[in-house]
Amino acid sequence: MGHWGFNIKAGQAAWLGVREKNGALEVWQQPTGGHVRQIQDFKASGAHLSLTLSPAAAGSPAVMWELDAKGDKLTGVQKIGEDIRPLSGFREPELKRAAPKSWSKPEALFNGKDLDGWEPMGGESHWVVQDGLLTNTARGANLRSKRTFQDFKLHFEANCPDDANSGFYMRGRYELQLEYEPLTKNPPERRIGAIYGRIAPAVDLPRKPGEWDTFDVTLVGRRITVVRNGVTTIDSKEIEGITGGALDANEGEPGPFYIQGDHTGGLKFRNITVSVGK
Repeated sequence: MGHWGFNIKAGQAAWLGVREKNGALEVWQQPTGGHVRQIQDFKASGAHLSLTLSPAAAGSPAVMWELDAKGDKLTGVQKIGEDIRPLSGFREPELKRAAPKSWSKPEALFNGKDLDGWEPMGGESHWVVQDGLLTNTARGANLRSKRTFQDFKLHFEANCPDDANSGFYMRGRYELQLEYEPLTKNPPERRIGAIYGRIAPAVDLPRKPGEWDTFDVTLVGRRITVVRNGVTTIDSKEIEGITGGALDANEGEPGPFYIQGDHTGGLKFRNITVSVGK
């Protein structure tokens, strides 16, 4: 039992959570994309765990994981029909630590002039600086900071058009959702201000596509607090594991910020600053 990370390949990671609830095992899996979901079809025998992540369907074989636990490692294979590939997972750290006694003065991560300190990744980049704003003009590459961070206080302002979707990743592993899609499309844990698929905002704020939203985020270990437009919407909640789109599963290590650009374009950002513990 526990939380397990899997580095599938460069830039792709998965997660497995195995716990006991009401005398029975419960298994949750975070694929490399999408959101965390409970796995209903599994078998546990001793140190062996067999999972059917998706059943066979017309023209598509089942996706299965066969894993064996030994110490702080899970090793095994992924089976998709005749395609069998090795899997190796590791136990994720608890990351329980106290907040710093003080924080550094906020430092600008975006200078309002160019993309200094940032680099695109994956696909054609449409990130530009227009009128002092960091703008993604069309769907394309994601954008990551060149620097990495551990615990921090982050401030940024985002302008998200109607029917647009993006996300701002902490340590390159935890997505703060940004969207103004129809409410029927996403449950609360996948709407604006949520930690995607993991933590829903405790407060529903007015939705205002095309206007500026302000976010202040504090992350210490796994504990995250989100203040949106001056209202605390997530108050020191624990992020259980990585979200879809994580760059890796190495939760104990520092990581970059990155902004999704591969869903839709049209989003704008300004006043991106960070403070670190002293």
